[in-house]
Amino acid sequence: MTYTEILRFALRGLSANKLRSGLTTLGILIGVGAVILLVAVGNGSSLQIQKNIQRLGANSLTVLKSTSGGGGGGGGGFRALFGGGGQTQQSNGPRTQAHDLTVEDAKALADPSGAPSVKSASPVVNDQSATATYQGSSHAIGQLVGTYPGYFEAANKILNTGTAFTMDDVTNARKVMVIGTTVGTALFGTTDPLGKQVTVAGVPFTVVGVLKTQGGSGFQDPDDVAIAPLSTVQQSLTGFSGLNQIVVQATGSTTVDSAQSEVTAILNQRHGIGGSVTADFQILNQAQLQSTVASSSQTFTVLLGAVAAISLLVGGIGITNIMLVTVTERTREIGIRKAIGAPKGAILGQFIAEATVLSLVGGILGVAAGVAGSQFTIVGVTPVIVPSSIVLALGVSVAIGLFFGSYPANRAAKLRPIEALRHE
Repeated sequence: MTYTEILRFALRGLSANKLRSGLTTLGILIGVGAVILLVAVGNGSSLQIQKNIQRLGANSLTVLKSTSGGGGGGGGGFRALFGGGGQTQQSNGPRTQAHDLTVEDAKALADPSGAPSVKSASPVVNDQSATATYQGSSHAIGQLVGTYPGYFEAANKILNTGTAFTMDDVTNARKVMVIGTTVGTALFGTTDPLGKQVTVAGVPFTVVGVLKTQGGSGFQDPDDVAIAPLSTVQQSLTGFSGLNQIVVQATGSTTVDSAQSEVTAILNQRHGIGGSVTADFQILNQAQLQSTVASSSQTFTVLLGAVAAISLLVGGIGITNIMLVTVTERTREIGIRKAIGAPKGAILGQFIAEATVLSLVGGILGVAAGVAGSQFTIVGVTPVIVPSSIVLALGVSVAIGLFFGSYPANRAAKLRPIEALRHE
C-alpha cells in the first residue's frame, strides 16, 4: 500500500466523524495559539521595559534617595522609570538618618574637578498630581518635572517644536514649560500650543516647547509629561524639600562606570557615609539595569511558554483518547482489512496518519490564531511575535500527533483478524 493510499484512508476515517475530529483539532489549536501568543506577550513586555530604560538616555545614571542602604545598588529602580523615585523600605542593618538629595549635591556632582567623567547633573522634583487647564480644557499630567536644562539631553527628551528653557529661566524662576504630545493634544487639540498659557494649580505657565513623540504603552505614557524650571516648580507647586532624584549624564558610553564611582564617592563624602553606616542613596546604572531586565524577562517569557505548553499536552492526551475510541469503533473494519491481506504497516500507518493530520491541522490553525491575537494590545502590552516560537509550537504539535497517536495505532495493528471480525 502506497503512502498516498494510507493518507486517503486516514482522511476518509477522519471525515466520517467530523465533529469529533474538529473538537480534537480545537484542543491542539488552543495549545499552539496559547504558546505563540503568551511568548509574544512576554517578549513584548520585555521590549517595552527596555525601551522605558533606554529613555533615560544612553549614558545616564539616576541617583535616588534610599533608606535601605546599598551605596549605589540597583534595587527598587523601576519606580524611577515610571515616575517614582521616593524612598524604599527600611532594612534592619546599620544605618544613619537619611539625608535628602539636594541641589548642592547635584552641583557637586557636576563639578569637573571632583567628577571628570560627569557631563551634567540635573536635580529633579516630580509632581504626579498636577492638573493643567487651558480655556475650559483640563488634563491630569502624568508627570510634572522640575529640573535643569541639562535634563533634556540626559533623559533623552528631544524637542519637536519650540525651545527648551535655559539656566537663566531657572535662576529667575520664570513660569515656562515644555510639554509632551499627550499633554498638548489633551489641552490644545490641533491648535499650536507654543506661546499659549496653561494653568497648573492656579499658576500660569507659558508653553515654550513641545517634545518629540516617544510612544509607548503600559505602565506610563512617556509623552504625558511637562517639564519646567526647577526653581519655578519648587516655588509654586512642590515646595523646597528634598529632590526626588538627580539625573547624571556621563561624558560618554565608556565612562559610565567611572562616573558611577565618582558619584558614589562624592555623595558618600557629602552624606557622611562610611564604616558601618550604610548609604542613604541608590544609583541606577542603565547598562546594569538592562542586563538584569533582559535576564528576568527571558525567564518570564519561558515561564509563560511553559504554562501554555501544558494545554498542548492536554491536547495530545485528547488525541490518544479519541484514537482509542476510533480503534474500538472500527475493530471490525480493521479485521476485514487484515483478513483480505492488509499488512500491519498499512494499519499502523493509517492511524498514525490520522493522529498526525489532526495535530498538524490544529497546529496550523493555532499559528494563525496566535499571530492574529498578537495584533491586539493585551493588558497594556503590545505582543511581539518570536519566530522561533511558531516553528517550535508547530513542530511540537506534529510530534504530539506522532507520539500520542502511536499507542492507539500500534494497538490497532496488533489486532488479530479473527478476534476483530468477532467484535460486536
